Amino acid sequence: MYYSGSFGLLLIRCIVGFVMFYHGSQKLFGWFDGGGMEGFIANVGQMGLVPAAWGIQPKYLAYAAAISEFGGGILLMLGFATRFAAVFVAATMAVAAFKVHGHAFALSTKPVPGMEYALTLMIVAIGLVFTGPGAFAMDRMFARRKTVAAPPKKK
Repeated sequence: MYYSGSFGLLLIRCIVGFVMFYHGSQKLFGWFDGGGMEGFIANVGQMGLVPAAWGIQPKYLAYAAAISEFGGGILLMLGFATRFAAVFVAATMAVAAFKVHGHAFALSTKPVPGMEYALTLMIVAIGLVFTGPGAFAMDRMFARRKTVAAPPKKK
């Protein structure tokens, strides 16, 4: 991949990673005027994401989403375990897009914003799963070079 393409992937990773880090830290630690885990667990419980008969408590889903956002954001910014992180970010954003914000596509704010922002983050994360992190990433430091045999010489 040319360096210009890798620079583009770096920009994408950094902005999506920062957005995920920001929102994850709001949920996990209450940073940036976030509600912290208590408020987020209550919100997840009210959403009814999982039927009560399954026995999964909302706090487990809340922690999974918050850790996915916070940790996935850091990993994306660093370009470390990029595809792994992008899968979790995409899954979290899929739930956010279709379950939390799925009532409307347009820039609605009632009762919560529409799904287009979460959907965009999900699609970009899926794109990172397919493209990888690019040349400017920690993943490149740990990548093994594949040896390719030279083509046979023509006589």
